[in-house]
Amino acid sequence: MSGVMKRMGMIFRAKANKALDRAEDPRETLDYSYQKQLELLQKVRRGVADVATSRKRLELQLNQLQGQSAKLEDQGRKALALGREDLAREALSRRASLQQQVSDLEVQHQTLQGEEEKLTLAAQRLQAKVDAFRTKKETIKATYTAAQAQTRIAESFSGISEEMSDVGLAIQRAEDKTAQLQARAGAIDELLASGALDDRSGLGSKDDIQAELDRLSGGTDVELELQRMKAELAGGPSAQQQAIEGGAQGNAQQSPQTQHRFDKQ
Repeated sequence: MSGVMKRMGMIFRAKANKALDRAEDPRETLDYSYQKQLELLQKVRRGVADVATSRKRLELQLNQLQGQSAKLEDQGRKALALGREDLAREALSRRASLQQQVSDLEVQHQTLQGEEEKLTLAAQRLQAKVDAFRTKKETIKATYTAAQAQTRIAESFSGISEEMSDVGLAIQRAEDKTAQLQARAGAIDELLASGALDDRSGLGSKDDIQAELDRLSGGTDVELELQRMKAELAGGPSAQQQAIEGGAQGNAQQSPQTQHRFDKQ
């Protein structure tokens, strides 16, 4: 049972991967990656701005403490000048405490300044990377679009695309059906000519007697025309008249033979 479940899971993952591969558009993936890089660059810039703000706040505090320290030093001098050593000692004591705070803030200021420089350099490098990726992205997208168009054109010319394949099949079916109808029409014409099929309409049907008479009369007309032309070539209307009379006698002699043949049938 465990093996069956594993196999079903593998089949499902394979089919899902194939479906995702068909649905994936590299151009959309590149645009999404570029968008993520822009978001990361924005976060780095925000970090640089935050560090710079903290550094500036420390600088303001340092300036304030240094101003207080200078003021206490001046007060200590004035107290000594007036003979108040106790006041001078208190002023110098406060000044020493402020100096310790100033030293701590200067260390923090240096640390923040170093972090700001690192983040600024990282932001510049990331900006260059994003710009390069954008150029490469647009190049890949243009190349992919051109290759896709070339593939579709090639498939259309070769007839292997879905649209052209459907058109080709339709043309093939039409040609096959036309050839089939032509063959059927030719076969029916041959059968009608041979007499294997009867013309049920009554328009073109003739009995065998009438067909034989038509054939004989057609042959007689040809013979008469031939005799007439021979007489004309021999010269003289008398010869022409004799040829016509001779043709008429020949037809009279032929009629009993024809009647005798039909009686046999």
